[in-house]
Parts: sequence; structure tokens; C-alpha cells
Amino acid sequence: MTCSSCHKTRNNPPAAPLHPWDFPQDPWYRIHIDFAGPFEDKMFLVAVDAHSKWPEVAIMKTTTSEKTIEELGEIFSRFGAPVQLVSDNGPQLVSKEMSDFLQANGVQHIRSAPYHPATNGLAERFVQTLKHALKISQGQSTLHQRLHEFLLQYRTTPHSTTKVSPASLMFNRELRTNLDLLKPPTVKDIVQANQRKQIKQRDIHAKNRVLAPGDSVLARNYQGKVKWIPATVIAQTGPVSYTVQTTDGVWRRHVDQLLKTPETTPKLSVTMDFDKNTDNSVPELCNAPLPMFTPVRPTVVSSDQPGNASVPEPSPIVDKADVTFERRYPTRERKAPIRLNL
Repeated sequence: MTCSSCHKTRNNPPAAPLHPWDFPQDPWYRIHIDFAGPFEDKMFLVAVDAHSKWPEVAIMKTTTSEKTIEELGEIFSRFGAPVQLVSDNGPQLVSKEMSDFLQANGVQHIRSAPYHPATNGLAERFVQTLKHALKISQGQSTLHQRLHEFLLQYRTTPHSTTKVSPASLMFNRELRTNLDLLKPPTVKDIVQANQRKQIKQRDIHAKNRVLAPGDSVLARNYQGKVKWIPATVIAQTGPVSYTVQTTDGVWRRHVDQLLKTPETTPKLSVTMDFDKNTDNSVPELCNAPLPMFTPVRPTVVSSDQPGNASVPEPSPIVDKADVTFERRYPTRERKAPIRLNL
């Protein structure tokens, strides 16, 4: 066709080969923005990350440059300023205020060709998806609630381009949703549940015993014939472990290996040198025998020998505080039985 009139009315030429955008290596390197609406008397500012496909949507009453800059500033405060920003040639996006705002944040503004929305196809496709989702859920709840539910579903659903969810590429983790409640328990959950069950069964007859420094106790001995030997509590080294002073040095014992004795039991002098005498495994029993006292009976003088009368020697007086009476077996704790009231 060589006629100029025919050229003026002819159809569009064949489309040029598709030239996709370069895939950015980092999240939030390049974002695509666009406006959607009006829908339910509201406008929507849409921003989509080119790397992760993570969307951000802001509900707006007006789309002035001032309001658009305010919403973009809020988005930048959460994710930082991108290196590149792609948009169409809307008046609020090409204004001097917008140009100054992007230049102040070091953002390169890339504008698509006029009347060629395919250049900003990432934002255009998301706008269509957003409108469709809001129309389907219309009347179910408020606009904000429906928008939040849609964004959560979109961000946690694998994208058709990347085959992974936007949240996974954006934050390197998946967002927790209601579907996570349907997952089977992990090994950690199973182990913790069994531990709680064991603690509940074990503590039915358990008794919480707390010892204080200076308390007189009997410490469990694992060598020799004497099972329990006197000791004095030095300090508490853990929730249920203590260090005690014995005649053989400093031992470390669990509370189940200690028996509290009456205050009348003589206390041992406490040695604070833990490095030399501390026993963390099996103690050695002091082989020194306990003192034995044999009572002395007085001599009875016959009455028919008055001249030979002699005064009997008194038996030695034994200080009761120097004698330690040791129980052969530990003190039994008597508890009331647990009955079933049938």
C-alpha cells in the first residue's frame, strides 16, 4: 500500500519479538508500580518486586503526587529504597515532586512507552489478579480484611514464574498460615510431649526439697560399708545439685542423694577449696573408726571390810554433742495413699 490515506488507517504492524526484563539477583532491586481502581470508591497503589514477586498494596482515596509519595515512603521504610522503579507515564508519577523524591532516595526511574502497558507487564498482571480476587470476595467482609487475606495467600503461594512463594525469595523463609496447623508434629514436638508425660507421671509422689547452706545432711556414700555419712551443705550449684562438706572433703551430690538431718547433729567445718577435695563422681569413705565408749562399772565394797573401803572411780563423761548416731537406712517418708473414689 503506497497511498498515504491507506497508511493512516492500516492496522498495527506485527508485534516485535518479546524482550523480557533482566532478572535481578537481589530482592527489592527493581520494583514495578501501577494504580488499580476505582473499586468500591477506592484506588490502590500496587508495587511488585521483580525478583521475588512480593506485592505491596496501599488503599488510597486520591492519587495525587503528594499522597503517592507518602505511600511510597511508607513502603520504602519497610523494605528500603529500590535501585530501579518502573512505572507508566501517569501525571502523578512524572511530576516534579515525584522526580525530586526518587532522586533524593537514589532511585532510578524507568518509564514505559506511552500507551504500551506491556512494558510494565509485571504490575499490570498483578492489578488484574487483585481486581479479580476482590470481586470474588465482595460482601464477605470489609475491604481491608479481604485485601489482607488475599495478600497473605498470594505471598505464600508458589509463583508461576519462580515456582516458589514470594515470601521464600523475599525473606528466605515461609510465612506461617492456618495450613501449618494441619502439619504433623515434628520430632521435637513429639519428644517434648513425651517429656511432659514422663514428668507428670514421675512427679506424682515426688517432693520438692530445698537445702540451704549450712544445713546438716547425710550424704550418699558409694564406697565402703557405710551408706550415708554426715555432711554440711556448702552451696547450691544447680536446680537440684549441691556441694557438701564431709570428713573426706567436698562432694557434689544430687538432692536425691542427700537426707536432711535434725539440727542437733554436729556440723562439719566447711572447706572452700573445691579444686583439691571436690568429688564429682564416687567419694572415698574415711576409714577412721568411730570412737567407741565402754561404760565402767563401779566396784562394790563388802560391808564386812570397813577398813578396806575404797571410793570407786567415776566412769568417763561422754559429751553427747561429740557422738553422731547414724541411721542404717534412710528416713522413710510416709505419705497418704491415693484412693479412687468410685
